[in-house]
This record gives sequence, C-alpha cells and structure tokens, in this order.
Amino acid sequence: MQHIIVYITAGSMDEARMLGKELVSRRLAACANIHPINSIYMWNDEMVEDNEVALILKTTSERFKELKETVVSLHSYDLPCIISWEVTGEKKYLQWISDETGKL
Repeated sequence: MQHIIVYITAGSMDEARMLGKELVSRRLAACANIHPINSIYMWNDEMVEDNEVALILKTTSERFKELKETVVSLHSYDLPCIISWEVTGEKKYLQWISDETGKL
C-alpha cells in the first residue's frame, strides 16, 4: 500500500476545519493538520498576496481519487490546490494510516 501526503489550501480556518473534519469522518484521510499561511501567487495575470490555511492530510493513494472529488465538491475555490506526494515513514504510524482509511 502506498502512503501519501495531500496538501490543500483553503480560504479560511472555518473552511479548512470543515474540509478536514469531512475528510477524516469519511475515512478519506487518517489525520488533517491545519496551518495558517501567507500565499503569493499569480491569478488572472495579477500578483495576489493572501492569507490562506493549509491542510496537510495523511492517507493512501487508494483513497486519493475520492478525497480529491470530495474536496472539489465542497471547496469554495474555482481551482483548489490539491496535490500529493508519496511518503515513507515509521511502519507503525503508516499502518495506523492504512487502518484508519481502510475502515468503511
């Protein structure tokens, strides 16, 4: 089983908490960490500086498609940041992720 970290940005702490709770309750992620961040990016050919909130989610690659679809359906952004990368780590912790996201 491949374990992944998913990184998502949200427009507010309330939205980030809602997304995190929804994804964990649906067992699409084992855990959601929420962090306020400052973002600088180009949007519609203009530089934007925003306060956003980052979610860091621990899950498996098997759950990513449904996680992504859920985020897109609930997110306030037209184009939400939803990216992932594969991770390795402490075996018992990775097993916990597998166990939590495998419960249906």
